[in-house]
Amino acid sequence: MSETVLRTQAVEKRFGEKRVLNGVDWSVPRGSVVGLLGRNAAGKTTLLKLALGLLRADHGQIELLGEDPWELSDETKSRIGYVPQEYHPYPWMTPREVLDYIAAFYPHWDALFIDELLRKWELDSDTLSKDLSVGQRQKLGLLAALGNLPELLILDEPAASLDPAARRAFLELVLEVVSEGERTVIFSTHILSDLERVADRVAILREGRIVYDDDLDSLKDSVKRMRIVSTSELPRDLDIPGLLHSKVQGREAVISVICENGSLAKELERRFAAQVQVQELNLEDIFLEMSHD
Repeated sequence: MSETVLRTQAVEKRFGEKRVLNGVDWSVPRGSVVGLLGRNAAGKTTLLKLALGLLRADHGQIELLGEDPWELSDETKSRIGYVPQEYHPYPWMTPREVLDYIAAFYPHWDALFIDELLRKWELDSDTLSKDLSVGQRQKLGLLAALGNLPELLILDEPAASLDPAARRAFLELVLEVVSEGERTVIFSTHILSDLERVADRVAILREGRIVYDDDLDSLKDSVKRMRIVSTSELPRDLDIPGLLHSKVQGREAVISVICENGSLAKELERRFAAQVQVQELNLEDIFLEMSHD
């Protein structure tokens, strides 16, 4: 069994004249919880829909659980759960009827597991779906995705429309489900606190490409902001490995960099005859630096 559940190579997608994805290379290891991070309209939903076979790429290759997403077998589809940003169940059905209807398509549907979650999550199974709150509909969407016990769960900004308290509760439910079995979870978000609470890996989508793909702790350790004060005027274009963003004014510069080792500050001190101050960044600062225009 492959240790990679999703792999994309040079994936491109346009809508009319607008290029949304521009050569996406990405791999998701089995058993990980991956946060796909990007600004609004960065292309996160498009990338996930391509991975699921809901859209077709203009160029490049995608492999999901060892198959082309556009030609997924029924057996492979049964191994995947998907919750969109807004889940709209059949409005004339109750949650129980929605789940019973979906269960009919899956021979391995775990009715006892779903019944337990219905009770635990206090989802009113007798109210019509059209009368459910946004948070209740998202819970129902997660139940619908979990009943077949998928080994891969894909969540597209599932809590974006929820208030902070409801969002926290929803993410706790996701963590609870993930901990009960070795599942791979991919979830897109632009909410940094969600990512820190749930993910062990992060992929950052910027200008149609994945610009970072590694574990979350490594990201926090590697991205730094540095203030350089030189004895002479600095060049406007700083040629520095891993440079993300820079602002140069005469003899001073503030830069953000991905540091592969701890010696970069010393190297810059020697190179520019400068004093260099290193500043640690929180995840929000890191994201802003890595998504800087």
